[in-house]
Amino acid sequence: MTEAVLLVGGQGTRLRPLTVNTPKPMLPVAGVPFTVHQITRARDAGVTRIILATSYKAEVFKAFIDDADLGIEVVIATEDEPLGTGGAIRHALPYLESGPDEPVLIFNGDVLSGVDLDGLVTHHRDTGSDVTLYLTPVEDPRAYGLVPTDHEGRVTAFLEKPKTDEEIVTNNINAGCYVFKRSIIDSIPAGRPVSVERETFPGLLDSGALVTGVVDSGYWLDLGTPLSFVQGSCDLVLGSAPSPAVPQTGDYLELPEAQVASDAQVHGGSVIGRGAVVGAGAVVTGAVVFDGAEIADGAHVAHSIVGAGAVVGAGTVLNRAVIGDGAVIGRGNELLEGVRVWPEARIPDGSVRFSSDA
Repeated sequence: MTEAVLLVGGQGTRLRPLTVNTPKPMLPVAGVPFTVHQITRARDAGVTRIILATSYKAEVFKAFIDDADLGIEVVIATEDEPLGTGGAIRHALPYLESGPDEPVLIFNGDVLSGVDLDGLVTHHRDTGSDVTLYLTPVEDPRAYGLVPTDHEGRVTAFLEKPKTDEEIVTNNINAGCYVFKRSIIDSIPAGRPVSVERETFPGLLDSGALVTGVVDSGYWLDLGTPLSFVQGSCDLVLGSAPSPAVPQTGDYLELPEAQVASDAQVHGGSVIGRGAVVGAGAVVTGAVVFDGAEIADGAHVAHSIVGAGAVVGAGTVLNRAVIGDGAVIGRGNELLEGVRVWPEARIPDGSVRFSSDA
């Protein structure tokens, strides 16, 4: 295995306002852009060349890659307009060097997992599959499309989200990582949006192609929402999610030039970004504090994200909140249960309680 395609073109609307300035895969997770976790895992699995299929804010990826040394060749393929998952894969075709029968690893830019990438490719080769899917079992599959397989591991259908218990024929879902025979990528229509989930995969089944699934019940998480973003970052810091790019594991991660008061409490896998400040008596639990942010004296920040350069005033309480870059939250406020504050916004002092349920 030598090549991979990483799909990083989405706008990350579920993570706004964090993605107003930064594409989702470039947001810092456990101290480095999330893309780095995926690239380094692919590298350690034997991938030597990876194509970043970009669209939204592609210049942010280019600026980072130009300065990074990740031990792998990284090529950027930018869509002029969003082409969907299948269209993005097809758009990357001219950048691939693999032969028609060689495997190309493809994975989504917002999934954190511990799947055995090398084992996935080995299965693909050994079975002669046209496409191999990584499948993962979930406790409640009603929010996902289902992917049933037969006793030989051959995919038999791609089913929409089930609406009744009778429609739940499996709890295995598409986990966002695939191996394609390169010639299959050639067959995807070029120059228009294509959904690999709704068009490409069902079309392959209809044509009699061999599509197999590998079920892996290890760690898997979609980082597409604020709460899952925080959870993924904390899991990486705590060591319960795998990545060779985590600077260190432990109860929390303090990045260079951060300042944490001696009586502050930071734990639960929290990350304190570069140059960030946590004041006296502050409590930060299971949270992500981006570079240059300030958590003032006595503030409590739990399961929340504080954007780059943002300020959380003294005595303010954040719980499951998202604070955009450069926003200033005054003293003595409470922002709870899903509140999102846009970049550069100002909330004055005053013990004001904001909740997404309010």
